[in-house]
Amino acid sequence: MARFRRRMWITLLLFLLFVFGIMMGLKTLRPEGAGFGDGIGLELLPQLHHRAAVGERRADLPNIDKSSESRTPPPPPPHLKTSEHFGMMKRAPVSDTSLDHFPPVNYDLHAFYYSWYGNQQFDGKYIHWNHPLVPHWDPKIASSYPKGRHIPPEDIGASFYPELGAYSSRDPAIINAHMIQLRDAAIGVLALSWYPPGLSDENGEPTEDLVPVILEAADKYQLKVTFHIEPYEGRENTLYSNLKYIIDKYGSHPAFYRHKTSAGRYLPMFYIYDSYLISPGSWADLLSVSGSHSLRNTQYDALFIALIVEEKHKNEILQAGFDGMYTYFATNGFSHGSSHHNWQAIKDFCDSNNLMFIPSVGPGYIDTSIRAWNNHNTRNRVNGKYYETALSTALLVRPEIITITSFNEWHEGTQIEKAVPKQSSQFVYLDYLPHKPDIYLELTRKWAEKFRSEKEQWLM
Repeated sequence: MARFRRRMWITLLLFLLFVFGIMMGLKTLRPEGAGFGDGIGLELLPQLHHRAAVGERRADLPNIDKSSESRTPPPPPPHLKTSEHFGMMKRAPVSDTSLDHFPPVNYDLHAFYYSWYGNQQFDGKYIHWNHPLVPHWDPKIASSYPKGRHIPPEDIGASFYPELGAYSSRDPAIINAHMIQLRDAAIGVLALSWYPPGLSDENGEPTEDLVPVILEAADKYQLKVTFHIEPYEGRENTLYSNLKYIIDKYGSHPAFYRHKTSAGRYLPMFYIYDSYLISPGSWADLLSVSGSHSLRNTQYDALFIALIVEEKHKNEILQAGFDGMYTYFATNGFSHGSSHHNWQAIKDFCDSNNLMFIPSVGPGYIDTSIRAWNNHNTRNRVNGKYYETALSTALLVRPEIITITSFNEWHEGTQIEKAVPKQSSQFVYLDYLPHKPDIYLELTRKWAEKFRSEKEQWLM
């Protein structure tokens, strides 16, 4: 009898361990009933992305041109066609035949791209890979977690390890390798994280001087570059001049992204991160036709895409005069905007108000390497299933554009860039096993084609 009871307890213990393992493995999609704020509060938003925190609609609304083909880049307007020179740099002509081994690009698929990484060889020090451990805002909770910063190259501020190592964003070989990966994934546009000259996030160094290099590298692979405007200090007062700076300096480059509107205009596109930090009234000064510093119907007019976090932001974005909204966060259930079950309602609102809805999808989320206390927002990749579920859900709402969070935001574990197994003396990094390092590029390529083919059906 004693032997029987012992066997029974051992069997029960093994069963409980099995159930626990299944639950941890499936920690991913939020249930449909999980609304905004479950498990976290809005107070997390200022810390969530380690960046420095700081009307009337226009007549020509930016509906997609129904005859446009997503795999064909829009030609620049006649007055913006360029010669083989950009600034003082000579440009080699791009040979289509040299790109034949790549899949066709989808210019309606945009990936957020970060050029803030540095290492000893190219920058004289590590930048961003040595990210500090961000303390919790509650001192009592913060005291329970480690402090300090990471020490590259073995110890980096990420839960995965790049195949390219702790690289520098200034390394020409790295930039070229990134363009190859983007092109191999059939991504047509990289949305470049941007700060004005001399400014950066609180953990980085200024990188605006890299923009010409990135444009040149992108053009080599027939990719386009748009700008993801970060919340730098003084943005409300300087955005007007900074947008003019971007268009004046880079607008004539063949890799500068422009979106064709229903009126046949080719307009630049700007994603505005943390747009809610500026009031709708202040935005309307720039974005409404009658605004005091209106950009509308000028040579600096563009498509301005705001970040939707809370449900109330829908109406604020409309009042501010934006052209659309995107969701950014790769954590399903974290915010109203990033919760997949809200996307159809947001899309319906946008359709009824002639706005673009641009859902953001990601392969997963884990930022515990820099926010050790934020484990409850981790979203397991489930060997690619999380990513494919997000992409499938995005296609259901028939968007004009889909954004990917991200190509290389390693701190938050949202990257689709190649990663490899890695173990240091103190830490075992996550990896993409049993798949190859390029699994998320392969999945992106598959869904880029599916997006293109389904969009052709929508427009028939």
